[in-house]
Amino acid sequence: MFNKLFVLLCFSVNCTAQSTYPTLGTIERLDSSINDILSAEAKAEIIATGFDWCEGPLWIEKYGMLLFSDVPKNTVYRWKEKTGPEVYLKPSGYTDSAKRGGETGSNGLLLDKNNKLVLCQHGDRRMARMVAPLDKPKASFVPIAVAWEGKIV
Repeated sequence: MFNKLFVLLCFSVNCTAQSTYPTLGTIERLDSSINDILSAEAKAEIIATGFDWCEGPLWIEKYGMLLFSDVPKNTVYRWKEKTGPEVYLKPSGYTDSAKRGGETGSNGLLLDKNNKLVLCQHGDRRMARMVAPLDKPKASFVPIAVAWEGKIV
């Protein structure tokens, strides 16, 4: 049962997170089945600010960490209760060295059945698996999907 709902605020200007995280009020429950996993006393808290455009997010219980992508910064961040946000993986979605515009970073994140990090690499236009273990991240990837029905995704 979860007692917190983490909230990341993404702004185009850099802000610093407060040392204590404010609550955002009540959580609207549109489906009562949420009560099976989120306690009635749960509050939404701002845990970090200063990002451009956040995607992901992925909670990894074993390491007590929340991973999330900042797409324009081509970076996956890690948030832990004791340390706050820090860079976890860069580059995360565009791995070439040629300059380019657009959305380069990763967006969706998940763990596969072997607990390997899988990233939707927006910049490389593919799904890929990080080769390194979760506790020692490294920008080394194995492509999983690069085309659908003969078309590059």
